[in-house]
Amino acid sequence: MKFFVDTADTAAIRELADLGMVDGVTTNPSLIMKAGRDILEVTKEICDMIEGPVSAEVVATEAKAMISEGKKLAKIAPNIAVKVPLTWDGLTACKALTSEGHMVNVTLCFSAAQAILAAKAGATFVSPFLGRLDDINLDGVQLIEDIRTIYDNYDFKTEILAASIRSVNHITDVARIGADVATVPPAVLKAMVAHPLTDKGLDAFLKDWAKTGQKIL
Repeated sequence: MKFFVDTADTAAIRELADLGMVDGVTTNPSLIMKAGRDILEVTKEICDMIEGPVSAEVVATEAKAMISEGKKLAKIAPNIAVKVPLTWDGLTACKALTSEGHMVNVTLCFSAAQAILAAKAGATFVSPFLGRLDDINLDGVQLIEDIRTIYDNYDFKTEILAASIRSVNHITDVARIGADVATVPPAVLKAMVAHPLTDKGLDAFLKDWAKTGQKIL
């Protein structure tokens, strides 16, 4: 499973990229606002750091304007994936942009039926939002499983990009199911390393080592 990092914070992206943890990046208007930078400038900086897909989202709501915005965003770098919402206009824009060879990430997916439409429209990625479904007492992980089954049934090439990841459990759950990508906030990605038994074991080893009076360096 590939890891995309869900942020427009270039310092956080660089830190994780240096460790080989980042296969791509996803941004959205909220993350751009949080970064406090010009969308074209910060997106170009991210694309220069990351070889994999970098999602940049349109803000228009009508297909014609989405296509125009998408083409402008795609000019930033060859690894841009234009992000469009899962609306009828968004699907229209997806079809037009992918037909011209651009990668497209269809976002704000909340049902398997929507995911089928995204695949039929030629989406490179579809982004089901786990956490937001969990927020309204629906099963976000089950949605990933349903989409995986359907896509495998019909050999759809669209990659399942699990989004709105809130916990380490979300990551392991979607990996078990077979999501192609998980896009993860930097803090959640870092939390994957944590385990109390690791800390306990390390503490015991270090205490025993201190008793030997030895040094390696």
